[in-house]
Amino acid sequence: MSLTQAKDRIKKLRDLINDYRYHYHVLDESIMSEAAADSLKHELTQLEEKYPELITEDSPTQRIAGQVSDSFTSVAHSSRMLSLNDVFDQAELLAWQKRVAKYLELKENPELFGDLKMDGLACALRYRDGQLYIGLTRGDGLVGEDITINVRTIDSIPLTLRQKIAGEVEVRGEIVMYKKDFARLNAEREETGQPLFANPRNTAAGTMRQLDPRLVAERNLRFHAYDISVYSEYLVTNEQVYKKLNQLGFIASKSAKKFASVDEIMEFINKWDLSREGLQYNTDGVVIKLNNRGLYKNAGIVGKAPRGAVAYKYPAEQSATKVKDIFVSIGRTGAATPVAILEPVVVAGSTVQMATLHNETEVSRKDIRIGDSVIIQKAGDIIPEVIRPIIELRTGREKRFFMPENCPECGVKLTKQKEDEAVWRCPNPKCPARVSNLVQHFASKGALDIEGLGEKNVMALLDSNLIKNTSDLYTLKKTNLLDLERFADKSADNLILAIASKKNPPLHKFVFGLGIRHVGAQTAVDLSQRFKNLDNLGVATYDELRDVEGVGEVVAESIIAWFSDDDNIELLTNFRRLNVWPQAIKQTTASGKLASKKVVVTGSLQTSSREEMADLIRSHGGIFQSSVGKDTDYLVVGVNVGANKLEKADKLGTKIISEADLNKLLEA
Repeated sequence: MSLTQAKDRIKKLRDLINDYRYHYHVLDESIMSEAAADSLKHELTQLEEKYPELITEDSPTQRIAGQVSDSFTSVAHSSRMLSLNDVFDQAELLAWQKRVAKYLELKENPELFGDLKMDGLACALRYRDGQLYIGLTRGDGLVGEDITINVRTIDSIPLTLRQKIAGEVEVRGEIVMYKKDFARLNAEREETGQPLFANPRNTAAGTMRQLDPRLVAERNLRFHAYDISVYSEYLVTNEQVYKKLNQLGFIASKSAKKFASVDEIMEFINKWDLSREGLQYNTDGVVIKLNNRGLYKNAGIVGKAPRGAVAYKYPAEQSATKVKDIFVSIGRTGAATPVAILEPVVVAGSTVQMATLHNETEVSRKDIRIGDSVIIQKAGDIIPEVIRPIIELRTGREKRFFMPENCPECGVKLTKQKEDEAVWRCPNPKCPARVSNLVQHFASKGALDIEGLGEKNVMALLDSNLIKNTSDLYTLKKTNLLDLERFADKSADNLILAIASKKNPPLHKFVFGLGIRHVGAQTAVDLSQRFKNLDNLGVATYDELRDVEGVGEVVAESIIAWFSDDDNIELLTNFRRLNVWPQAIKQTTASGKLASKKVVVTGSLQTSSREEMADLIRSHGGIFQSSVGKDTDYLVVGVNVGANKLEKADKLGTKIISEADLNKLLEA
């Protein structure tokens, strides 16, 4: 092959490989198999090795051509990289729009442009006559770090623009790590015993500051563009800019669009709030700016932020507050749980005033003290928890927490069943707190679903000695209730009718409602399917119980212990005497649209409660699970979802669907 022939062949190979890269990494479509693309790259590499004088900086082989660097140099930005002011609701968004219109002396509100706010690392790319020559981090907005050596390794960044633009051009955007790549990376680190990374955003930022470009290339980062420095008659709106960015070879969000009003953009914001967990990358809000670039420029800057743009932030899942006190809560199984009383703070859209501290060991491990400033977290329906204290803010007046020796409700000495157990328990089955929580559990939606038996009404019944346990509910008369301040004629009738309607509940609901330690809703279903009626379950042997899927040694022992306890035997006797007994199961079937499919639900649901969704899944033959495992078929995601289940589902290959997807599946 002559030099001229090699030059022609190399050009064709580069063009074809770059075209493949653009379609695969930017348009998310494939024009050839990965194996075919690899063979073309191999041929190009061999030709360039044979004719090194034909190697150019924009060749696909030169993406990882740099050597390990000692450090990054600082470079001034061509224009300041600004940060955005935040808004948190529609009223603040309307106020911002009004201020901008007034400042620009507009008679009508200007057209807006919105795009999802990616949680990544801001980056500026400079091109000269279509060739990439430098990539910078945001830095302090005025000066950034030169990370060109690492930028070149990212396949979604074109080394040569697909359309030639003469002179200097700067493209700005966000470097992100997709959730699936983050889960894969952490899985690899877990296998090799390395510490896991905290989140995709920090991992992406840390990766781009690595001094070895080969490591950066391994982590499969992406660049999403949102701005370009070109101003012309063809790029007068941000909508046009996004189209141009895509034509130049960049990923530009397909969900971004223009809006005529704040009402329209609020629909967009709310839509993505419900479905953002299905995105490939993390987002914490929506960027909103004036669509007209001339107006945006004329609006100017306020401090470090542009006047013509804001970031609408979704409710935070973490926040900082202060621990005012710590008390011990006694649950229905006797578990003594330390609970932090907090200064009220809004987390994930709701006001939080208490957070679980789990157990004495966790309080000690995290070194959480009364008076500490702390970071708390809330995701979906999960009870808020304290992540860690902010030690830097301690004053020295904070107090250590110590578990009490006796139950704060009944005074009985707290115990542990095993020395290595983390949880202290109140062993008194008649402890007022245990009884109250057990009655509330019995009446909850996941169990018998008795409307009107919330915490306050249950406490009123217990305080007046009208009930001492769950079976006593069925002895209540209307006249008993009318003696209480909380009940009038209508509410008394309603509660008596609600209780009477649940005298013969489904077996699995009743078993779950009994509050047997370690028996959750799905285990109750599995036990019911296996033993068919409560009498069979009550006399089941250890080996028979262990044959049930999901029932291990601890659960089997707990079930046998419950049915052997004298107080529980008396409780069941009272139920039978009052003609309160669960329905036996005559036959089982695996039919239905979710037959034998195992489903996990995470996050807040829009159309039903978690218990109602569990019943819906079971009614269609599905198996409702509490956590994602190797055998899980579907992970149904609501809103305000934490990352753990998503990452695990992605790692295990579990199909992730929305609540709407599940409903469509069941309606089909």
